[in-house]
Amino acid sequence: MTPDQIALVQATFDKIAPIHVTIGALFYRRLFELNPELRPLFHNDMVAQSRKLMDMIALVVDHLSEFESLQPRLRALALAHIGYGARDEHYDTVGVALIWAIRQGLEDQFTPADQAAWLAAYSLLADAVKASAASARLDDPQ
Repeated sequence: MTPDQIALVQATFDKIAPIHVTIGALFYRRLFELNPELRPLFHNDMVAQSRKLMDMIALVVDHLSEFESLQPRLRALALAHIGYGARDEHYDTVGVALIWAIRQGLEDQFTPADQAAWLAAYSLLADAVKASAASARLDDPQ
């Protein structure tokens, strides 16, 4: 990601923070509309799940300039997602739902440049998690 993209994501996240509960609810509603088969993967209280989502997004946003430092956390996330039954193709749906939720929450405040920056950030995150998951599967051939 470029420094300008990182700045856009961070500035947009500052706008999201006050409405993070709404963004989380919008995200999960859209995720399950796009792919109802994902609903059974979430056994938790969805308010708590939404909080976890927003906490992870905050962590990533805070560390975009030093993304490599997140690798241990992303590997743990990948391992957890393997255990839940997540597959690589699910990450595409998650990205679509996330961008949609941000756009819905921020409306006109979410510019095309913001969207492009968020797509770059999400792609960075999803690629890292998928790579960690693939590595974990290779390490544990069962």
